[in-house]
Amino acid sequence: MKLYPFIKRAMDITLSGIAILLLSPLLIPVMIILKCTGEHDIFYGQIRIGLNNKNFKIWKFATMLRDSPSMSGGLHTTQGDPRVLPFGKFLRKTKINEIPQIFNIFLGDMSIVGPRPLVDKTFAPYSDEVKARIYTVRPGLTGIGSIVFRDEEAILTNSKLPTDVCYAQEIAPYKGALEMWYLENISFWTDIKLIFATAWVVLFPESSIVTKWFKGLPTKN
Repeated sequence: MKLYPFIKRAMDITLSGIAILLLSPLLIPVMIILKCTGEHDIFYGQIRIGLNNKNFKIWKFATMLRDSPSMSGGLHTTQGDPRVLPFGKFLRKTKINEIPQIFNIFLGDMSIVGPRPLVDKTFAPYSDEVKARIYTVRPGLTGIGSIVFRDEEAILTNSKLPTDVCYAQEIAPYKGALEMWYLENISFWTDIKLIFATAWVVLFPESSIVTKWFKGLPTKN
């Protein structure tokens, strides 16, 4: 277990490096389309909380209006959100908008698997205990919390509560418990299964693979 952080980092560098080479033919057309549509922005950078509680800038393909954070809805995105650009809907649905984060992984800001990095406002509802544990690892491109809450936009949309309240009361506590489960069960095999599970649920969103593959997950209160 003590050696695994070094193995994990070596795996991150290797896999993200391979991904950069293999996905370049996909990245270039996406960049051209973004430059020619919407507000002509290609990338969107946002400050997130990382390893040891240090901030870093996460990169995504631009999918929303430039001033989205200051518009109605704030940092939370709901289904049918009018701030999402037409091409952005496709990028978000396929998760292609997250691909630029492979550069964050290669540079060491992130890992392939880990707790999803959050902004201060969305991290605030987590308990101090959960925050302290999450600070000890690099945030991830994917993870158990991301997979279980892949329908987070639908939850926020269908809730009768305001989006901020829904996130703080219904999402953050359970997502925090899921991230704690990951940190208690972190291993090479767990990470490999989470990588494959991520790809699987993108192709088959209604799949119950999470409950079949990962035992002992906390249940939602």
